Amino acid sequence: MISSKEALRALAQEVSLQPQEEMLEVGRRQKRLQIGLPRETSYQENRVALVPDSVAVLVANGHEVVVETNAGKNANFPDRAYSEAGAKIAYDRKEAFECDLVLKVAPPSTDEIAMMNHKSTLFSALQLSVQPRDTLKKLMAKRISAVAWDYIRDKDGIYPIVRAMGEIAGNMAVIIAAEYLSSGSKGQGMLLGNVSGVAPAEVVIIGAGTVAEHSCRAALGFGALVKVFDFSTYRLRRLQNDVGSRIFTSVIQTEELRRALSTADVAIGAIRGKEGRTPTVVTEEMVSQMKPGSVIVDISIDRGGCFETSEVTNHSKPIYRKYDVIHYCVPNIASDVCKTASMALSNIFTPLLLNMGEQGGCASLIKKDRGFRHGVYLYNGTLTNESLGEAFNLPYKDIDLLFAAF
Repeated sequence: MISSKEALRALAQEVSLQPQEEMLEVGRRQKRLQIGLPRETSYQENRVALVPDSVAVLVANGHEVVVETNAGKNANFPDRAYSEAGAKIAYDRKEAFECDLVLKVAPPSTDEIAMMNHKSTLFSALQLSVQPRDTLKKLMAKRISAVAWDYIRDKDGIYPIVRAMGEIAGNMAVIIAAEYLSSGSKGQGMLLGNVSGVAPAEVVIIGAGTVAEHSCRAALGFGALVKVFDFSTYRLRRLQNDVGSRIFTSVIQTEELRRALSTADVAIGAIRGKEGRTPTVVTEEMVSQMKPGSVIVDISIDRGGCFETSEVTNHSKPIYRKYDVIHYCVPNIASDVCKTASMALSNIFTPLLLNMGEQGGCASLIKKDRGFRHGVYLYNGTLTNESLGEAFNLPYKDIDLLFAAF
């Protein structure tokens, strides 16, 4: 009697002798990207979107990268490093903008848009809501596809670039505060930290997002006493869990916040509104009651600031005093550590660009990746952002419906 094992073996041999269907791998339609990396000309913007190591990876995968001369100079990445990585160094500024895909950090100027080719792709922090109306119109006239990298989401719904820049800003806020507390900066002459037998400095953080979390971690690392305020108990609870310490937290209540600020040595503004301007939660009266020589670092200044006394400053003249309180209100803190910030940006852009090439180009990635699609403002000149359409009274189309038609 034939065993079941022998029967299976015989069947397998019989099948193996029969003609078999050949299984061919279905390859993706890869596309060679032509990426332009122009030099940033915005005031005190020292970052660069791609570092030489990332350029080497892109070139090794068959893509072309055109780098304008001195594009990475301010971030300490010389032309030689880009050339050795396989990039083409362009001495004519126009060459970088004539590429199919232009990668920038800052929003484009009118002159830069004029150099771009029709139906090309722009990748930058567009911030079109605060740009002149002509900026949007000129992009539309050239039928450009414009992607705001600060609105791109990953698979978990997180904005990776915003988070990376937030981590930098949060850490920098505490370092900056520590510097201006010293007597060399005409502060209180106080150490932001904890020394045996001496009461620690008090740090008030307004907000409980990414920036606030990293400010909190840095301040706790110094040994400071930290108090965090936010509108959301959920965010406060999440911050406590992430930090792993039972720090003082409170929802934003006027009297509680006033008391905390009156004894604070440092106050960090790290709150953002859902849309538009950041809400002003600290009044001028509250600031006037703060300790002389205390320090305010308003990271929210890029959207108006959350302190009523905040005024925009820059890296050349970063501080001013009001009510004998030092105010630091530089919108672009990450640019002060431009090499680190450039590497963080590049680490996010590189896999995104590689995926774009594998998927067959920008249009294919927009269609397949919902998180990437979330950052698209314009597609072939068609406005796809509702808030911009309403702000400028221009017609717009829902991008999901637009691609559903294809």
